[in-house]
Amino acid sequence: MLVPEIWIEFSKRTNIPELARTTRDEPDYDKLMKFRIGLLEQHRLKLANIQNVIAGMGPMEGARAFLDDLRSRYKVLILSDTFYEFAQPLMQQLAWPTLLCHKLEVDANGFVRRHVLRMPDQKRHAVNALRGLNFQVIAAGDSYNDTGMLSAAHAGFFIHPPKAITEQFPQFAVTRSYAELKAAIDGAAQRLLNA
Repeated sequence: MLVPEIWIEFSKRTNIPELARTTRDEPDYDKLMKFRIGLLEQHRLKLANIQNVIAGMGPMEGARAFLDDLRSRYKVLILSDTFYEFAQPLMQQLAWPTLLCHKLEVDANGFVRRHVLRMPDQKRHAVNALRGLNFQVIAAGDSYNDTGMLSAAHAGFFIHPPKAITEQFPQFAVTRSYAELKAAIDGAAQRLLNA
C-alpha cells in the first residue's frame, strides 16, 4: 500500500460512511464500484469532488523512499483497482511509477456514470502475462482483490492486511511495514535467483 485509501478519505470529507467500504470489505470489485457510483449519484457528487480530495492527499509516509529503493534494484509495476482519473496527483508524488488500472466514464456535467474495468481480475491476468514473458514475479497487496495476483506470482505477500483476509488466506506471509516487505521481497528474489 503506497497511498492512503481514497474512498475512506472521501467518506470522511463528505460524511457519507458507506463510501468507506473498500476491497478489504467487499471481495466483488464490480459490485463495490456499482455501489459507490450509486452513492455518488444519490448525493449529487461529481468526479471533481473526488479529485479535490485526492489533490490534498499524499502518499503514505515512507512510500516514495520504499518505491525508489525497489526501482533501483527491480522492475516495478503497480497493478491497481483505482482509476486513471484519480491516480495522477498521487503518481506524480511517487515519481510516476508505471501504473495499470481502470477508467471511469464521466458525463458532460462531470458525474461518474460507470466504471470500465480493464478486465475482470486484471491483476492476476497481468501477473500471468508477465510470467508468460519469462519474468519472475513477486507481488504484494492488502485486499481481497489482490489474492488472485498473489496466487499467480512466484511469491506473494500481504502488507497491512485486515485480520479477516489473513484468516481466509493463510498461505501468504504477512508484513506490517515497508522494511518487512522489503526484506520479504529481497528474500524471495534471492530464492528465485538460486532456484
